[in-house]
Amino acid sequence: MINSSRGYKVFQVVNVLIMLVVIFVTLYPFIYLAAISFSSESYVYAGEVAFLPKGFTTMTYEVLMKEKDFWTGYKNTIVYTIVGTAICLFMTTILAYPLSKKRLKGRGIILAFIVFTMYFNGGLIPNYLLVKHLGMRNTIWAITIPGAISTYNMIIMRTFFEGLPNELEEAAMIDGMGTYRILVSIILPLSKPIMATMALFYAVGAWNNWFGPFLYFDKQEMFPVTLYLRNMIAGAQQTAVSSGSNTEDLTQIAATVKAATTILTVLPILCVYPFIQKYFVAGVMIGSLKE
Repeated sequence: MINSSRGYKVFQVVNVLIMLVVIFVTLYPFIYLAAISFSSESYVYAGEVAFLPKGFTTMTYEVLMKEKDFWTGYKNTIVYTIVGTAICLFMTTILAYPLSKKRLKGRGIILAFIVFTMYFNGGLIPNYLLVKHLGMRNTIWAITIPGAISTYNMIIMRTFFEGLPNELEEAAMIDGMGTYRILVSIILPLSKPIMATMALFYAVGAWNNWFGPFLYFDKQEMFPVTLYLRNMIAGAQQTAVSSGSNTEDLTQIAATVKAATTILTVLPILCVYPFIQKYFVAGVMIGSLKE
């Protein structure tokens, strides 16, 4: 008993040390980027920044915050994320729910066609031509509708629906409920974990999406913040020039703009994640396994 107790204590110590290492490895890139974004350009170019900022300055953030296009891009990103996530959740749900029912005729064939799209697709040029001929260029639908359903997410949600007791639906049918009423009143309230998980997946994808707008948007006022920041990283000095900055400011911004833009892009998602973490863990575990 004593040996077992000592062994358990050793296990706890080792486990804590391993977890601390994992936490450090996970957090260090963000700490490093934050330190660079607030450091003076001379220390950045000299490679002297590690954990804490050196030559503390907020010049890059000040220049970014003064840009009207930056705030326009943030507003666009919020709209694209909310609308895109809502469309994706709706489309994924109405596809996953029927496919979770064994009584659906042709379920295997339909699922085979859907899984096929995970490995083969039309390619970049056909997708662009399709969006163009549908008249969706320079509209929000160009980046929300084509990728509205993720096959991987749909399979996870379908597996979750399959794990729900059939007796609930049978009892509801006896009470006179129809299919849509059962889905809205019974299935969805019981599916908060998987819905929160899918919302997180789709929201992160929509928030970070810059390539779709890069292809389909010509108007700068429609750019999301990720595309605006991507363009600014490619030409960091343009922002400083438009803000009337001097030569020293140009050098400072060029040195820290990548780190600052990364922090500004990632921070909102990091703030949202803790509020849905419990649903995220439960949704992934329940949706990916079935007894």
